[in-house]
Amino acid sequence: MSTDTQAGETTDGFHLVIDALKLNDIDTIFALPGIPITDFLRMAQADGLKVISFRHEQHAGNAAAAAGFITQKPGICFTVSAPGFLNGLTALANATTNCFPMILISGSSEREIVDLQQGDYEEMDQLAIAKPLCKAAFRVLHAEDIGVGIARAIRAAVSGRPGGVYLDLPAKVFAQEVAKDVAERSLIKVVDPAPKQIPAPDAIQRAVDLLKGAKKPLVILGKGAAYAQADAEIKSFIEKTGIPYLPMSMAKGLLPDNHAQSASAARSYVLAEADVVMLVGARLNWLLSHGKGKTWGAGASKGWGKQQFIQVDISPTEADSNVAIAAPVIGDIGSALSAMNQAIGSGFGKVPSDWTGAIAERKDKNLTKMAETLSKNPPVMNFHSALNVIRNTIKDNPKAYLVNEGANALDFTRSIVDMYEPRRRLDVGTWGIMGIGMGFAVAAAAVTGEQVIAVEGDSAFGFSGMEVETICRYNLPVCVVVMNNNGIYKGTDVNPRGDAMAPTQFVKNARYDLMMEAFGGVGVTANNPEELDRALKEAIASKRPTLINAIIDETAGTESGRITSLNPAAAKKKTA
Repeated sequence: MSTDTQAGETTDGFHLVIDALKLNDIDTIFALPGIPITDFLRMAQADGLKVISFRHEQHAGNAAAAAGFITQKPGICFTVSAPGFLNGLTALANATTNCFPMILISGSSEREIVDLQQGDYEEMDQLAIAKPLCKAAFRVLHAEDIGVGIARAIRAAVSGRPGGVYLDLPAKVFAQEVAKDVAERSLIKVVDPAPKQIPAPDAIQRAVDLLKGAKKPLVILGKGAAYAQADAEIKSFIEKTGIPYLPMSMAKGLLPDNHAQSASAARSYVLAEADVVMLVGARLNWLLSHGKGKTWGAGASKGWGKQQFIQVDISPTEADSNVAIAAPVIGDIGSALSAMNQAIGSGFGKVPSDWTGAIAERKDKNLTKMAETLSKNPPVMNFHSALNVIRNTIKDNPKAYLVNEGANALDFTRSIVDMYEPRRRLDVGTWGIMGIGMGFAVAAAAVTGEQVIAVEGDSAFGFSGMEVETICRYNLPVCVVVMNNNGIYKGTDVNPRGDAMAPTQFVKNARYDLMMEAFGGVGVTANNPEELDRALKEAIASKRPTLINAIIDETAGTESGRITSLNPAAAKKKTA
């Protein structure tokens, strides 16, 4: 927008939104066109913004969320009203649960019609629906308030614990005209949107004292630690103290997975035996068995209470959410780890050798066992023989982004494929939901330009598979590997009625590779590790959109993967 205004010169809501985003260094929009945002997207593209248009709003929203995680800037998703908004809402709720900064901006019907329920086109009170499912929700009714609305949305999305924000823009706001001088004054450049939160000195000292007295200390790094981009502080703390650490799945690569202090290969042992556990950007939710029970090896009569916890988190209400936290450290992770490094100085001492030695012994045993399993080459590929190829590919291309979803495809990939760079692994996160794959893959490629390898279960791929057209349309360097075992969990179920396929079965020998070919990309079927390796190398060398249909033994896999205990019927079958 020009600053040389003339008397009577005006702008409109369309351009105010564009100007507000650009003023705040937002250069990419993920969207799906339709009334009332189609013209806005055309204008945004013409004005220099990158617009990535999807086939379904949920995947556009997932892309915005992944972009937020990677960049620390709120990812922006635009949708149409009502059904489009609802499609995007799943991604918004998931972003909030995972603490990814994202703003869902949806067109909507006019307030006076919605409030009287007069039956407008796609009428819905979207603000009321969004509020319980996101961190904050705002509505703009006048074009001159667009600058304030976007500024508030940005600050809400990234400050404190990041999350999803909803911004409601009724259709008529886009067309409203405003004098240019008034419009210019209405825009806000958000200053320090995510201010540092310095932890209290006594909290730091309490945590350090607890660590110094530990005989079996353990650090758990969560995806919050990865998001914080405090890589140097975290590395310094881990290596200065010598404490073993365990990365949660999206924290893999903060330090290379082959780091000497990584305890991933002895996960069960360290969780059960540690006496002081320091959580850094990790929550004691279901992924860590809520800090209770057999996972934690608690021998008390109630099944917990053995460990003492230190929790480094930006949210004070996270402490004590499942078990008592002996030393809460409330602040941003960069500031907290920097303060702990200072407090430790050079006087931390050595972690007891019987603890580190016991971990090393179990690591060696488990890694040897894993190597033996990975070295096998069965007649039909299984998850291990296929993922051994992915493992070597990531080792050779450590800056590649690995997107991962599924049941068995997720579980096996997480334990087999090592990561070497921070924030390069994107997966289903806290909710463990399916459908994030293609949206996350598009975001990583569009935002960074780096190679993306998406390892998908064939069931998981079905949630967002049509977005391979989006990948081809923008010619993104994405290679999708579909682990095809003909069904959900496996392809061997039988319908006892005999009149149709079982609910978990898919069409046998499906040609997922032809989907990519249909839109101009490269489709390949891989029947063995050699073919998979060759296809991956060609995809990375060419950077062309590629889909590899990896044929997996249909008996491979287990029902519900590693969360069988959450599936009552599967758990009953297992114990029967």
